[in-house]
Amino acid sequence: MSRAIASVMDQLVTQGTAVVPDVLSPNEAGQALDRLWDAAAESERRGVSTRAESLDPNASNVRIWNLLDLDSVFRELIEHPAATAVVSRLLGPDHIVSNFTANIARPGSSSMMVHSDQSLVMPEPWIRPSTMNIIWCLTDVRFDNGATLHVPGSHRYERREQIPDDLAAQLVPFEASAGSIIAMDGRVWHTSGNNTTADEDRALAFAFYCAPHVRPQWNHSVGLSPATQAACSPTLRYRLGLDVWQNVTYGRA
Repeated sequence: MSRAIASVMDQLVTQGTAVVPDVLSPNEAGQALDRLWDAAAESERRGVSTRAESLDPNASNVRIWNLLDLDSVFRELIEHPAATAVVSRLLGPDHIVSNFTANIARPGSSSMMVHSDQSLVMPEPWIRPSTMNIIWCLTDVRFDNGATLHVPGSHRYERREQIPDDLAAQLVPFEASAGSIIAMDGRVWHTSGNNTTADEDRALAFAFYCAPHVRPQWNHSVGLSPATQAACSPTLRYRLGLDVWQNVTYGRA
């Protein structure tokens, strides 16, 4: 495991991304996909739309928010040893959870704007990784079914003025099999892909982590039901900010 993590970290340093195959078995990925669709239905039942008009150019993307409260399988994934090992190496063992969402690209879905997640939650300069995604592939991911597009090495841009005018022309797709995870430095510039298939969905769940000095995007104390909060492990309670804590010194050389 340590050798595999070392290889992942090497790729994160040089490319800003790394694919870790076979974290889930095909059967486990299929079960998680079924429960993701159930979560989408439950979200709509609660009155939370799975359509994000401000993000997506058409109605072919299904967005599911607050996954941790919708199904226990996503609480298992957020604490999966493979994910925790990678995040702890990049952000430190005291990292926290910013949010956990999903995007199902259905046939006909189109790209959103090119962005980096770290640029959305903290000001420049982005001199070190303070955020990252662990992207769970619940289906096979290819260019034609809407794979996430990214610019390799773009985690080295510390300021917006360094971003080239032809950034979009440099986008390349992630490709991975169902059950893989994609680790992505939060400074990597990326966007959703176009699903040009006739009848194939592409389902990804995005676990977004941050260093403890970065404000999370989701208020878990409000967003998680009492039952969900009670079911969280002590470590997950810390990562979600559910308990009172103080006098913790944060710093990294």
